[in-house]
Amino acid sequence: MIAIAAVDRNWAIGYKGDLLISLPEDQKGVFRKYTAGNTVVFGRKTLMTFKDEKLLPKRVNIILTRNMSFEKEGAVILHSEDELREYQKAHPDEKIFLIGGEEVYKTMIRLCDEAIITAIKAEFQADAYFQNLEQSDEWELVEEEPEVMSEKGVAFTVKHFRRKI
Repeated sequence: MIAIAAVDRNWAIGYKGDLLISLPEDQKGVFRKYTAGNTVVFGRKTLMTFKDEKLLPKRVNIILTRNMSFEKEGAVILHSEDELREYQKAHPDEKIFLIGGEEVYKTMIRLCDEAIITAIKAEFQADAYFQNLEQSDEWELVEEEPEVMSEKGVAFTVKHFRRKI
């Protein structure tokens, strides 16, 4: 599984249930590029941040929730790490991306062997964070793409990490 996230200089990912900043170049050039045609895993709270709570098109959408009665037409609903592991085993040819939010990243990052991080070269007010992979002994930076300047005046680069262990 591959974690994909946009973080600021402090590895923050959100504030009050929303993204820190919406960068079209990241959403189209990075997120869509990697996840389109693949499977995305996210929490129920993350679904609530999608416009009209619509599932992401051209992807298999897996929603993680502890709510056993939760339903969402068109989505695969899973309730635990064990269920996600079983899904992975049953679909070995699917490329699966972990897309958030904070709680899903914290609890499921151990299932990932790669991470694609959009590193935004700015700081924002935040209350949700991603694990700082640069300070982790378990991860190594294997590639950093050239810097991009967003139309919003914020620069970012895309960093590719791989689990060492």
